[in-house]
Amino acid sequence: MNTELLEALNILEKEKDISKGTLLDAIENSLLNACKNHFGKADNVKVIMDRETCDYRLFAEKTVVEDVEDALEQISLEDALEIDGSYTLGDIVQIPIESKSFGRIATQNAKNLILQKIREEERKVVYDQYFEKEKDIVTGIVQRYVGRNVSINLGKADAMLTENEQVKGEVFQPTERIKLYVVEVKNTTKGPKILVSRTHPELVKRLFESEVTEVKDGIVEIKSIAREAGSRTKIAVWSNDPDVDPVGACVGMNGARVNAIVNELRGEKIDIINWSDNPAILIENALSPAKVISVMADPDEKAASVIVPDYQLSLAIGKEGQNARLAARLTGYKIDIKSETQAIESGELPENYMELGEGVYEEELYEEDYTEETEGYENEYSDMEVNEESADTETADGSDDEEIIFQEVEESGI
Repeated sequence: MNTELLEALNILEKEKDISKGTLLDAIENSLLNACKNHFGKADNVKVIMDRETCDYRLFAEKTVVEDVEDALEQISLEDALEIDGSYTLGDIVQIPIESKSFGRIATQNAKNLILQKIREEERKVVYDQYFEKEKDIVTGIVQRYVGRNVSINLGKADAMLTENEQVKGEVFQPTERIKLYVVEVKNTTKGPKILVSRTHPELVKRLFESEVTEVKDGIVEIKSIAREAGSRTKIAVWSNDPDVDPVGACVGMNGARVNAIVNELRGEKIDIINWSDNPAILIENALSPAKVISVMADPDEKAASVIVPDYQLSLAIGKEGQNARLAARLTGYKIDIKSETQAIESGELPENYMELGEGVYEEELYEEDYTEETEGYENEYSDMEVNEESADTETADGSDDEEIIFQEVEESGI
């Protein structure tokens, strides 16, 4: 038993995750290559290796002839009879080859061949490992800044977080652990090239899958997602089980689940809404926390006209149009938002609408809508730290924001 070789192969298999069979194949090829370099050719050279003990035999097959014309492939009858008296003309004689007889150059080439095979297999193993994680999240350790890019250690491979895939304003410290979305894994001659991202919308989805058991099990589905990295994300969720509240499952007890995701995203605000196959209801939910009077959706044109109370217009549009923009991406509809006054001027609402609806909308419809739809979430959302300082929080009611805006409208005399 070749104990030294066997021990070396076991260590390589354990450390680099390269199978022993692959390494033995590389050794066989290196021996054949050494014979070719030493003798000039190796067509008749054979290697027999015991895969269990790592013992091997190297020999050349020569044909018994009367007159030797090629000493590498032929042997005289006289010489063959000295080896074994039973040989006759035309028989094949196996002549042992001592690997120690190889010259320095042949030995060096054999060594290089084995090392090259080990490097190739090591790159292949790493590529296969990270190719399986493509379109998934990984945890990496920040190493250093390379210009404006960040070098990330993923374990057996390094990835480069480019400037375009970084969230604006995020600053990383060396040895800091961060979660990344694997966009693509390419196989190159220098090893796998791994493209990772912190801005991809799927990063949020994968984080919910890791934090929310119901999402991972498929009970709750994330139907749509719209993200402006570093600022706000809206996701629409749907439950396949009528007994499971999709929004509540994603938020968690006292907001524990969504807060864990928000912390990982460095304070990025997350709005979670209920998905609906009815585009009008979906658009109304998507514009949350703003309240909506009416929605006219055209599925063919993928366009919708939305009317909101005058004091809700700024909330529906959001800061720099963010709320409306994310709602449009989430639903896939082009959304046109108008206030009550604008709708009356354009003829979409009757001129006496304000008189007809005076006191009705706010006191009956609005209050009824508020209490019945959001009362169940009020306690669950009240302790969330995600959006306490935001004007358009992801609380289901948004009542504090509406009261402030309404008071400002009243004080301005509008």
